[in-house]
Amino acid sequence: MTRLFSAATLGMAFLLTALADAPAQAKTALTVYTAVEADELAGFKQAFEARNPEIEIKWVRDSTGIITAKLLAEKDNPRADIVWGLAATSLKLLADDGMLTPYAPKGLDQIDKALRDPAEPPAWIGQRVWISAVCFNTVEAKKRGLPVPRSWADLADPVYKGQIAMPNPNSSGTGFLSVSAWVQTMGEAKAWDYMTRLHDNIATYTHSGSKPCRQAGAGEYAIGISFDYRGAKVKADGAPVEVLVMSEGSGWDLESFGIVKGTKSMEAAKALADWSVSREANEIYAKAYSVVALPGVAKPIAGYPEGLIQSMIKNDFTWVSANRERLLAEWQKRFDGKTEPKS
Repeated sequence: MTRLFSAATLGMAFLLTALADAPAQAKTALTVYTAVEADELAGFKQAFEARNPEIEIKWVRDSTGIITAKLLAEKDNPRADIVWGLAATSLKLLADDGMLTPYAPKGLDQIDKALRDPAEPPAWIGQRVWISAVCFNTVEAKKRGLPVPRSWADLADPVYKGQIAMPNPNSSGTGFLSVSAWVQTMGEAKAWDYMTRLHDNIATYTHSGSKPCRQAGAGEYAIGISFDYRGAKVKADGAPVEVLVMSEGSGWDLESFGIVKGTKSMEAAKALADWSVSREANEIYAKAYSVVALPGVAKPIAGYPEGLIQSMIKNDFTWVSANRERLLAEWQKRFDGKTEPKS
């Protein structure tokens, strides 16, 4: 009797274990290509999966230029289910190439129309804006006798020779939004002339939009051309950095998402799209970014420079997307020699 009871008990225990494991085994894996900062991804994953426990996000993360190139290379054999947190200029390029499936998420009508694809339904939808900014190490600047730069023109002054790090626009969306902004605001001839003079002062071009600010914060260079979020984060972490807005205006782009055409996980991709326009998601975006797609959510953030939003240039996404490859090729031909080796 004891043996029969033990066998029955063991059998029941095995059955209960199998049933407990079943939901985890049945989860839909959602492959998400992203350029969102790595230190934010765990929080987004946790928040989304708490609402959608049947879905598990699998991040594939790299800088904007690298993710964009990867998607274009995989056009005939897509591996991503959804692109999330990538520059709108890249999403528009993918949409124009027929690589995205248009979808109108639940709650789309609440999103700022200026921050989404105007098509109905849209191929891509904006999430939050990131804006170019300069990270300036006040301690290192004092040691090296460097004045505070107030304009992009100032950064071409020979006094800053070897003191500046900047992202390579072919790798980094932050680098590209800086280049495209200079071309849009200065005109092409003057912009290339400016970048040539700036190049004389550049110590290195990085493959990350965050790295120049981190380098400035660590005192490796006095100045890093970077973006608002990373500048505020480095400052909050205790580095002697001031985050500066240049007087001519700031380039910017829009983290956005779009469903990849041909995904085999369409319902899961739609679920992430729905959540991504929700108030919950926008409140998370707004913890670290000063402009988000859902009006009325963003609030002032400590460490962000005064006048940042007002400094945003008039940005022609259509022009930028159409001229992206040409601008990148020209930049590489002229300036790539100072780019850091790829790790």
